[in-house]
Amino acid sequence: MRFSMGCLLLASLLPVKAGMLVQFRTRQGDLEVELFDQDKPVTVDNFLRYIKGGYYQNVFFHRCLPGFIVQGGGFYDTNRNDHALFNYYFTVPKVWGAITNEYNVGRKISNTYGTIAMAKVGGDPDSATSEWFFNLADNSSNLDNQNGGFTVFGRVVGNTNVLAWFNSLQYNGGGIVNLDNGLFMNLPVSYLGNTRPFFDDLIYLDISLLQVQVKLNTDNSREISWNSISNRLNYVEFTTQFPPAWQTLASPTGTGNRLQVPDTSSSATNRFYRVRVEY
Repeated sequence: MRFSMGCLLLASLLPVKAGMLVQFRTRQGDLEVELFDQDKPVTVDNFLRYIKGGYYQNVFFHRCLPGFIVQGGGFYDTNRNDHALFNYYFTVPKVWGAITNEYNVGRKISNTYGTIAMAKVGGDPDSATSEWFFNLADNSSNLDNQNGGFTVFGRVVGNTNVLAWFNSLQYNGGGIVNLDNGLFMNLPVSYLGNTRPFFDDLIYLDISLLQVQVKLNTDNSREISWNSISNRLNYVEFTTQFPPAWQTLASPTGTGNRLQVPDTSSSATNRFYRVRVEY
């Protein structure tokens, strides 16, 4: 049994370092990803800035190599619900430039099945910007030793069925189309056949954070809110001391939407909160 943890916050609204969950929502299902922010701080911070800045809105998976990787974070469009032929695209702005490769920073985490790593330019270890990929197999013997090592900054902790779906795709009309032997020559789509895709045939994803927040009311009671993980128990816990002795405040089943839980205690003692999700 494993628990993944969301943000850890003081009742005074001062943030304290903790792990973070990110949810990738797709038409094939949701992927819950635990980020390795303590081991790969620069990489995770870069990824979160793109999320918080809204640069991953309307992003789609643009490259799928079954048995190897599925890649996103590089392209988006604003016509995702249109049944019109896909004939142009927008790139995600590389607003913060390239980051330092962190493969050898902290734990050396291998590119195994279900991990997420940064994509980069060949021959340049420090060239990662906005693009990332999920490993669809154990690629450690290859990607751990290539181009300075590809930095793994998280791993899927829930619903690997989505990854299995990408692995089930095939070339030549089996869910992967080749557009003009160019940039989108391994484009995953939601249909079978070799016809050119419509905008609404692409595999879009919406990336959201757990984003735990604590609101301190005038009577010293508190309201804890967060983006819940659907169909799982979301444990809201608190402690008044460190080392922590965690106590459960509530354990609602997540809906995928934002939930709120009140803490009616009016104690003046600082309380630390966290949200855990069981996998």
